[in-house]
Amino acid sequence: MNDTPLPSVPKNDLLLRAARRERTSRTPVWLMRQAGRTDPEYVRLRERCGLPLHDMFRHADLATEVSLLPRRMGVDALIFFQDILTPLAPLGAPFEFVPGPVFAEPIRSASQVQRLQFYDIADELPFVGRILQNLRREAGAELPILGFAGAPLTLAFFMIEGQSPGSDPTVARRFMHEQPQLLHRLLEKLSRLTVDYLNYQIASGAHAVQLFESCADLLTPDEYREFAHPYQQQIFATMRQDVPRILFAKEQPDVGLMIQTGAEVISVGNCVDLATARHQFGDRVALQGNVDNQLLVAGPLEAIDRAVSVCITAGDHTGHILNLNHGLLRNTPYDHILQLIHSCRQTIVNR
Repeated sequence: MNDTPLPSVPKNDLLLRAARRERTSRTPVWLMRQAGRTDPEYVRLRERCGLPLHDMFRHADLATEVSLLPRRMGVDALIFFQDILTPLAPLGAPFEFVPGPVFAEPIRSASQVQRLQFYDIADELPFVGRILQNLRREAGAELPILGFAGAPLTLAFFMIEGQSPGSDPTVARRFMHEQPQLLHRLLEKLSRLTVDYLNYQIASGAHAVQLFESCADLLTPDEYREFAHPYQQQIFATMRQDVPRILFAKEQPDVGLMIQTGAEVISVGNCVDLATARHQFGDRVALQGNVDNQLLVAGPLEAIDRAVSVCITAGDHTGHILNLNHGLLRNTPYDHILQLIHSCRQTIVNR
């Protein structure tokens, strides 16, 4: 890893201050999947480079360029361009995008779980460190740089299904109920890997990190408590704690349970009333969310403005980061994204 000193606190530290539950002059905004498919400049870059997605992730200069594109939108943080599946290939579960992620050998047996081997993140994924260091040098003096990882159960669902779990992961759910102890063994391995991966991102320059439990909405409350929550707790308890850590669990209604993980910021979905959550938990954690990503697709612009206003009013510019209930959808009009960011940036605290 390059030993050149990195810029310290960025000039725009709104997100970092909000993560510390401070009152800010305006609510900071960033969007999940902001670096990618909805941006016309990204589409042009993809066409120009001609690389499949899994190779773009490993190309540090291209991934840096993509990560920087949202800077021109006016967001208050940059998240590095990568996929939650990136750390799985050296573990023994390589994937390709054709166009969605596909595993050649989905997890089905104890012997496959046994063969998954831990590795040194810096040796096997050096491009991750280079991307984050590049971003710190290119933009870290101005904006916070965000890292991220997939949560263990979400990664396991991909590995077991052999592809994106979608809305009906029948193979993964059958595995969960027929082989629960084997699933727990897999989740233990993935938890250890995730801690190492996030720690490496922080060491490489990430100002904050987010853990994605993107399959949370596919679970019953009992399944979530047994197979998702304990491993989230394990990760937040054992990883570095010197930067803000965000937990995103897609449409998980139990904010109190999410707080038990130890995350400093909880990202809430549409199933949570932001004002109520802030009233109940705002003295314990910062909150992120929760404009509807479907609304951002449909519009119109006036509806987007209203949704942003409602969300910001609920957050009251205190310990609140504006984001979506989930990532940007592929068919989101680019002008709708710009409208959301513009609307957020126009809302200033009256002191």
